[in-house]
Amino acid sequence: MPVTVTAIPHLSDNYAWLLRDLATGATALCDPGEGPAVIAALEKLGVTKLDKILITHHHGDHIGGIPAVQARFGGALVGAAADQHRLPKLDEVVRPGGTTTLGASTATVIDTPGHTRGHIAYHFADGAVLLCGDTLFSVGCGRLIEGNAEEMFRSLAALSALPDDTLVCCGHEYTESNIRFARTVEPDNTALTAREAEAKAQRAAGQFTVPTTLGQEKATNPFIRAKDAAALAAVRSAKDSFR
Repeated sequence: MPVTVTAIPHLSDNYAWLLRDLATGATALCDPGEGPAVIAALEKLGVTKLDKILITHHHGDHIGGIPAVQARFGGALVGAAADQHRLPKLDEVVRPGGTTTLGASTATVIDTPGHTRGHIAYHFADGAVLLCGDTLFSVGCGRLIEGNAEEMFRSLAALSALPDDTLVCCGHEYTESNIRFARTVEPDNTALTAREAEAKAQRAAGQFTVPTTLGQEKATNPFIRAKDAAALAAVRSAKDSFR
């Protein structure tokens, strides 16, 4: 039986992700950036305890809620060895190519630097769930704050190698603004035009635009579609100054 995933919105545009292993009922939460709103959402969903709290990277809007959430629900804290010096004290240290388990399910840890050094993603193949933090967004990618275009290109290539039906569970609701920029890169991309209409309808109905799928990202995301690191650098630079 697979892992299921539920978006937990908080702060102005962040998402944490609640995971349930259907075989055992084990639960985990990824990247809680704020305490009260996340706790309220989990209680509304009937969560009484967490088995694990997964961290993709060290930014405050991804770890700020950990003390309050952990105090309320428990949960062993899981994060990257390369980032442990700037994360809350970890109960389980993971490395790229390694794994972490949730009940009967296993996630592979993927090295995804570019936005930050030490950034990792978690891929639950059984359930097709990718927790990618701020590396990959719907129709976008993270700013190159600590890394460079070569690192981001390799990170996105690693994620693109996963199956097309993989759910992209990213850290922010940026889809509409990302699409506005992407249309300047590929104005004739019909898949992007369709995605724009879909996202507008979703937001007008008060719905989330994520998770998306890797297949959809391969068709619409100008960063994944960049042919090499130099092309990605040019697109990223243009996005950084886009208004």
